[in-house]
Amino acid sequence: ANAAITEPEDKRLKAQMIEIESKSVKLKAYLAQPIKQKKKIGSVLIIHENRGLNAHTQDIARRVALAGFNALALDFLSPLGGTPSNEDEARALFAKLDPAQSIINGQSALQYLNKLPTSNGKLGAIGFCWGGGMVNQLAVHTPDLNAAVCFYGMAPELTLVPQIKAFVLLHYAAEDERINAGRAAYESALSKDKIAFKSYTYEGAQHAFN
Repeated sequence: ANAAITEPEDKRLKAQMIEIESKSVKLKAYLAQPIKQKKKIGSVLIIHENRGLNAHTQDIARRVALAGFNALALDFLSPLGGTPSNEDEARALFAKLDPAQSIINGQSALQYLNKLPTSNGKLGAIGFCWGGGMVNQLAVHTPDLNAAVCFYGMAPELTLVPQIKAFVLLHYAAEDERINAGRAAYESALSKDKIAFKSYTYEGAQHAFN
C-alpha cells in the first residue's frame, strides 16, 4: 500500500468491490472504470500474485483504468473465503485452490467484463507471479482473449500453446532462475506456432520486481 501510485478515491475513476457468479461460486472482485469515457473501451482482467487481492493489486487496477480500460481485479481466493489480511495466510491458501476451477473463475470474470455496457468486446489479462501463470492458462483455454500479459509467471503446457489466439507479452526478471527455466521452451513454442509475442528481460531485477 505504501507503494501505491494512484489514490483509492481518485475522482477520475469509479472503483468498487463487486461480486461475480461463477458456476455457483460467488467471486469477490475490485472493478475500476474511468468516469469520463465517451466511447466503448477495452477491458482488462488483473490477476494478483500469491498474496491475493491486496491494496497493491487494487492500485494496479486503478492504473489500468486510468489508461482507459475497464479494469477488474479478481480475488481468486474467493472460493476459500477471500483474501485474508495476513499475507502469509494468503500465500498458504494457494496450494488449496483447484487449478481447473481457477481457470473457470478467470473466464467468468472475462465474461463479466465483456458484458459491461462500456465494453467494446476486446479482452486482455495481465498477471504477476502466480497470476502470470494464470494468464498463460487463460491464454491457452480462452480463444476470445485478445491480449495476455505475463509478469514472471509459469509457462503453460507446451502442447497447448497452439491454442493461443491472443497477442502475448512476457516480462522476465534476469535474476529469476525458477521461472526462467521454462522460458526458452515457451518462447520457442510460440515462435514455432507463429503466435505473435514480445518478450522483455529486466537486467538486475529479481522475481516480483513489479
